[in-house]
Amino acid sequence: MSTDLANNPVDYIVPININGLKGRMLKLPAPKGRSREILFLYGSHSSLERMFTLAEELNAYGAVTMPDWPGFGGMDSLFKVGAKPTIDNMADYLATFVKMSYRRRRFTIVGMSYGFAVATRMLQKYPEIAAKVDFIASVVGFAHKDDFHVNKRTLIAFKVGTGVLKHRIPSMIARVVINGLTVDATYSLMANRHSKMKGASREERRTRIEFEKILWRINDLRTYFYTGSTMFTIDLCNSEGNAQVKVPVYHVAVNNDQFFNNQLVEQHLAVIYSKVNMLHVTLTAHMPTIVATAAEVAPFIPKELRKALAAK
Repeated sequence: MSTDLANNPVDYIVPININGLKGRMLKLPAPKGRSREILFLYGSHSSLERMFTLAEELNAYGAVTMPDWPGFGGMDSLFKVGAKPTIDNMADYLATFVKMSYRRRRFTIVGMSYGFAVATRMLQKYPEIAAKVDFIASVVGFAHKDDFHVNKRTLIAFKVGTGVLKHRIPSMIARVVINGLTVDATYSLMANRHSKMKGASREERRTRIEFEKILWRINDLRTYFYTGSTMFTIDLCNSEGNAQVKVPVYHVAVNNDQFFNNQLVEQHLAVIYSKVNMLHVTLTAHMPTIVATAAEVAPFIPKELRKALAAK
């Protein structure tokens, strides 16, 4: 159960300015009797509002802080300051945020998908930060390009597409093409097949599409495609001699995940982390829907992870 918060994320969002990049972060206060500090990291193509319900669910176990990523959630992109959203630059940004937010306090990390990958790279690069982390939880996270479980034709299409569109001119063209009308038409046409829309009522589908239109508008497309390209080339098991992290990991794996090979994910996590706890859940979707309810996000935090979060 989440704590008794007003059902409006705006009440808990404050601005941040890190290295000249303006964004926001969500801060949920700890409930009475809970002292755990939880750093919650969303993945690619997301926002504080999209992940608010899951943040509320985590809030039952302690204070929750969730920052924007450069280029996502409406935050300025790294391109604005002449940098690229490489996995290392994103990890450096996260390290700066952690040092500003936690100082001498211990904390726990919960990372979704790409957010977990960046957190892993941060812990590899900054062992002094890793020493303050009680454990890290991966919710459908990954650490290696081979973790993706897609057919060869689709994989090639993803690699070529993101590899081209991550550059300035192609991403500018994509921005013209990807607008409210095209997003609306695409999701409407694919409503019966797309994982984000399938099974929703007509009213619910319209709500989800409107939220998707907001995400495609506020997120920087070049960052989106650049990080997408990173996902299909990443190898955190061989990170310049500092791959190992002396932190235990809890990995939430969705059975029959359409995107990841859970066996390979486990093997790669075992190379990096001191202890791997695999938590298998059976769900109908790889990620929570765009406007997920508390009941829909609850299974993404299985009882074993809840027990670890509740521990003193």
